[in-house]
Amino acid sequence: MSKMTCRILIVDDQEDILTAGRIFLKQHFSLVRTEINPQRLPDLLQKEPYDVILLDMNYTAGATSSREGLDLLQRILEVDPQAVVVMMTAYGDIDLAVQALKLGATDFVVKPWHNEKLLATMISACKLRQSTSEVQHLRTKQQHLNQTLNELGVELVGSSPAMQRVYQTLEKVATTDANVLILGENGTGKEVAARLLHRLSHRAKEVFIPVDLGAVTESLFESELFGHVKGSFTDAKEDRAGRFEVASGGTLFLDEIGNLNLPLQAKLLTALQSRVITPVGSNRPRPVNIRLVSATNMPLYEMVKQGRFRQDLLYRINTVEIHLPPLRERKEDIQPLAEHFLASFSKKYQKPNLRLEKAVLQKLLGYSWPGNIRELEHTMERAVIMSEPGHLHPSDVYLAEPSTHTAVTLDTEATLGNVEKTLVQQALLKHNGNITHASKELGITRTALYRRIEKHGL
Repeated sequence: MSKMTCRILIVDDQEDILTAGRIFLKQHFSLVRTEINPQRLPDLLQKEPYDVILLDMNYTAGATSSREGLDLLQRILEVDPQAVVVMMTAYGDIDLAVQALKLGATDFVVKPWHNEKLLATMISACKLRQSTSEVQHLRTKQQHLNQTLNELGVELVGSSPAMQRVYQTLEKVATTDANVLILGENGTGKEVAARLLHRLSHRAKEVFIPVDLGAVTESLFESELFGHVKGSFTDAKEDRAGRFEVASGGTLFLDEIGNLNLPLQAKLLTALQSRVITPVGSNRPRPVNIRLVSATNMPLYEMVKQGRFRQDLLYRINTVEIHLPPLRERKEDIQPLAEHFLASFSKKYQKPNLRLEKAVLQKLLGYSWPGNIRELEHTMERAVIMSEPGHLHPSDVYLAEPSTHTAVTLDTEATLGNVEKTLVQQALLKHNGNITHASKELGITRTALYRRIEKHGL
């Protein structure tokens, strides 16, 4: 029989107890040590880590108060707050058990023990220690990951008056837990602003969980946001935490919130009002602690008037509103943005010494940028790729003003396939490659749009 990997320390002032415990537990666990002098316990814990400590409650001859054991328990937890301690005593007093558990003990066994009971208790204690260590490891790893993500790429570039107002609002609201609604056209940097808000908040060491609501189907909405339990539906092969629960303690970013239909808006509102979610297939509510940031490019106030968006949900999500201006309204930011992307892509594609020449800048300034910052970023990336070493020429910068309409002109040479290809091209161009928005305009699913893109080689 293989032994469970677990390091156990038994502390008792009776040699026969130590011997019996060591002989029995060594059959089941990888390491078992014993200590007869409880005063040496703090030094032992400093020298060597243990997963579980089996600790006697009485050490003075004739003592029955268990005060010594409780004092030792507190000293152990001072050295290691995550320590898993199982108390043992010859006196099965439930009041003492409760007192020990309140102070931080994991469990309680009575001497003389039954081997089966002791083994079951120690196995549970070892598993608890392993779970606690794994959680701590994941939390530390997540903190480092969050720090790295916060240091990379979370940057709003621009010094125009419009952007200065955005910065000021972000700084004011970041220190609160107020719900924030970020409005702006596609490509204006709404997620970047949300990440910056998270980085400036007191939740910066916790997770930032983005959810593209435009890509979440109605049938999976509750499972994605609130989680599900194993067996709750056909494909639920295991328990899964939803985005609300994963984001608890941190920031939940709901992008494209204007795309939700009214029934899903009602479910979202209920969760936001109560800050409690219930996974699909479960009847046990779970409290969540999130900072909510939402974003959309849709006219929510007009949608409220039209009955397409709930007014009470709008009031719930827009405690503070931040409007990100389109690039055409802050042209003074085009140069610093272009230089920022040029430096980034020059490094990525190993093309040093590229500079933003005056002729290139004039070409960028003369364009209306319907795709905003995202379009400028893609334009600069393509320009760097197409450029000759050390020189960025205006011809490297490809700009294509999108059509203001999507009408298709037919002629005698047209075929159904040509019309379909043209419609797909125009929808993708209008929405700057956003599959979700393009598929909605065409009245087809995202999967169907992907098939047509592949079919026509787009």
